[in-house]
Amino acid sequence: MEWGSESAAVRRHRVGGERRDGPAAAPPPEREARAQEPLVDGCGGGGGRTRKRSLGGSGGASRGAGTGLSEARAALGLALYLLALRTLVQLSLQQLVLRGTAGHHGEFDALQARDYLEHITSIGPRTTGSPENEILTVHYLLEQIKLIEVQSNRLHKISVDVQRPTGSFSIDFLGGFTSYYDNITNVVVKLEPRDGAQHAVLANCHFDSVANSPGASDDAVSCSVMLEVLRVLSTSSEALHHAVIFLFNGAEENVLQASHGFITQHPWASLIRAFINLEAAGVGGKELVFQTGPENPWLVQAYVSAAKHPFASVVAQEVFQSGIIPSDTDFRIYRDFGNIPGIDLAFIENGYIYHTKYDTADRILTDSIQRAGDNILAVLKHLATSDMLAAASKYRHGNMVFFDVLGLFVIAYPSRIGSIINYMVVMGVILYLGKKLLQPKHKTGNYKKDFLCGLGITLISWFTSLVTVLIIAVFISLIGQSLSWYNHFYVSVCLYGTATVAKIIFIHTLAKRFYYMNVSDQYLGEVFFDIALFVHCCSLVTLTYQGLCSAFISAVWVAFPLLTKLCVHKDFKQHGAQGKFIAFYLLGMFIPYLYALYLIWAVFEMFTPILGRSGSEIPPDVVLASILAGCTMILSSYFINFIYLAKSTKKTMLTLTLVCAITFLLVCSGTFFPYSSNPANPKPKRVFLQHVTRTFHDLEGNAVKRDSGIWINGFDYTGMSHITPHIPEINDSIRAHCEENAPLCGFPWYLPVHFLIRKNWYLPAPEVSPRNPAHFQLISKEQTPWDSIKLTFEATGPSHMSFYVRAHKGSTLSQWSLGNGTPVTSKGGDYFVFYSHGLQASAWQFWIEVQVSEEHPEGMVTVAIAAHYLSGEDKRSPQLDALKERFPDWTFPSAWVCTYDLFVF
Repeated sequence: MEWGSESAAVRRHRVGGERRDGPAAAPPPEREARAQEPLVDGCGGGGGRTRKRSLGGSGGASRGAGTGLSEARAALGLALYLLALRTLVQLSLQQLVLRGTAGHHGEFDALQARDYLEHITSIGPRTTGSPENEILTVHYLLEQIKLIEVQSNRLHKISVDVQRPTGSFSIDFLGGFTSYYDNITNVVVKLEPRDGAQHAVLANCHFDSVANSPGASDDAVSCSVMLEVLRVLSTSSEALHHAVIFLFNGAEENVLQASHGFITQHPWASLIRAFINLEAAGVGGKELVFQTGPENPWLVQAYVSAAKHPFASVVAQEVFQSGIIPSDTDFRIYRDFGNIPGIDLAFIENGYIYHTKYDTADRILTDSIQRAGDNILAVLKHLATSDMLAAASKYRHGNMVFFDVLGLFVIAYPSRIGSIINYMVVMGVILYLGKKLLQPKHKTGNYKKDFLCGLGITLISWFTSLVTVLIIAVFISLIGQSLSWYNHFYVSVCLYGTATVAKIIFIHTLAKRFYYMNVSDQYLGEVFFDIALFVHCCSLVTLTYQGLCSAFISAVWVAFPLLTKLCVHKDFKQHGAQGKFIAFYLLGMFIPYLYALYLIWAVFEMFTPILGRSGSEIPPDVVLASILAGCTMILSSYFINFIYLAKSTKKTMLTLTLVCAITFLLVCSGTFFPYSSNPANPKPKRVFLQHVTRTFHDLEGNAVKRDSGIWINGFDYTGMSHITPHIPEINDSIRAHCEENAPLCGFPWYLPVHFLIRKNWYLPAPEVSPRNPAHFQLISKEQTPWDSIKLTFEATGPSHMSFYVRAHKGSTLSQWSLGNGTPVTSKGGDYFVFYSHGLQASAWQFWIEVQVSEEHPEGMVTVAIAAHYLSGEDKRSPQLDALKERFPDWTFPSAWVCTYDLFVF
């Protein structure tokens, strides 16, 4: 045999195998003759070295010695390993509280908080400007606060204020728009020491809800928790050092208006040094700390020190702040307009029923209320007695890496320490791989080339698996079977997950058979472990260099596998992939894989429901397939070496392909219906119905067009395809057509989400006649000294109105009386203003200033105003009610009446 053509590692494996097996291992003459046939070595078909067939003709002494892994045992073992880890994650998530505390004096009582919750939700939907929100809920809150004040300890003083702010601001949320509010409601309570306080911590919730939803989780439960926390703190015999301000705000669903009114106008706002915001993106479960800061690491430490049932992740913070989740909270207002650091918490489980009629009090577990109350009470008490609160500005430096461990405790450390740890881990990898890659060729053979080729094969396997699942996802979307997994998540795993794994195994099996066909199993297992280590190390360097605190995940995925490899290396060299090696290898991977599954659960818990309300333009199957493929690639990274250690992969590939093919056929046939009306676990399709009358005026003020209909928006990618069989008149023949000369296509958008929902339907219907019609008029038109035209308008109408502006060619909006005075365009170039008011409000007067560079025969600007009737009798019409009743029970149609008037000036 010509030894010079093989690596030193392979030679050692072969010699060891021959010595162990002895003469009996010698191949018969005819097999040895075949083994002498040369094979051209190369990566991708090229290369310069020649390999010979070895003992058994299929992989060196390791296989010849019978050390190859059993395929069935390997596949089953890995599957059971991941299943066991997933079970641990599920058990940790179901363990909401570690010990019961309800009913003890001085501790949070979840039953009392539930009583508050049930009273608030019994009022019904609480939209801003409705009597339910402005009178009934406010009266109940004040009544309970009064009872709490009567019971309070004499050490404390309670002050109550009902604020009715008016103001305006611009925000770049949803592509950018401007908000104006008038006479909305805040209920503010200050709990302070008897002799007063110079500093305060704020606790914030909102008691308003979206239209047609009781809003139990979003956000009545948070207000109930705050009431109970107020009761416990006020009756405590422990003196506070600082004040605690409880803000029950009445206009958060109007895109954060009430919090802006408080932090920019209320006299107590100047006392606030930190805040805790309580929100929801789901119903019940654990409340996740998903934002902190900005900077102010002492706040994270306060949560770590005080929270009884911690659940926090800097990963959630960086994902949320990246903007890929189409949502925002009052945290942003306090941060941007108040320059105050804080902690943002939210329930994230079961987002399928968020903002629907199913968001009821009975769906929130008492243990969820208990854990939230325990945490909020403990953190507020900690902050209200902290010396750091008074000098918070001194501690405004750096970010924190923080993450909980299965909800048991939180690990937190400064990001600069994290960077040091990360680079130390990187140095460990450099030393480990550098020793192999930089040694002379006569010692390492062709390790460097095998490593580079293996890296290429791994990247090709990941890329082709991603392309494969994307092709499947695009095909599923084109045939109209999107969201088949929305009600059956396992369908996505069986379709996209199995396709990813099968393709990865297929590519590596080809490499093993046609390129690495004569190389030792042990050698290949080592090479592909090193490749996985290198890939995660590159990820660690990249994330650390970008300053992302989430880099700690990559550090975990590098440090623990490297330590594991160093521990099992000797046994692996001597005995190959035997049971002892497998056990220690999987044990060493326990922490990275357990935490990865923990994060993966959170990813899918958040994103799967969001994909059911992300509009008509984003194919949800493409997004989910990409996420699943990415997660599978990460999980497969340190298991790829098992493909080379196993005797065969045929049965595994066949099983995975069969599962994928069967699932694909079932999905294509429409077996899996996306939605569910199951009372225990509903997953409804969201539809908005607006019965609208539109009037278009020309430059002279004459009505040139008037129509009326029910404008229909489906909030997911499937459009009306599932609705048409139940309501035949809703089909593509009534697709809404864009009015090209009108801002936002001439329809009454409640929020500027037109770029997310381009498919909508317009079903002809009789005109609507609200008893409180909207009025819009031009008050004055004047030339300014700086050669612009100032147009002053006045509008009256219901509690919610939207104002749209489009500047004509040759005209620009230079100033207006809204926000900070600088007009802000929404996505697409038009201007969008969201307006709301409380029960009593004066006429809305505002002006815009138009700079005209050239005369235009069709005027300077087109403006339109939409009046949305979200409460009261004007909200309904007979036609709207009749249509709504015909929708199947697996839908959630949110319906209201509106009017739309367009003018040219």
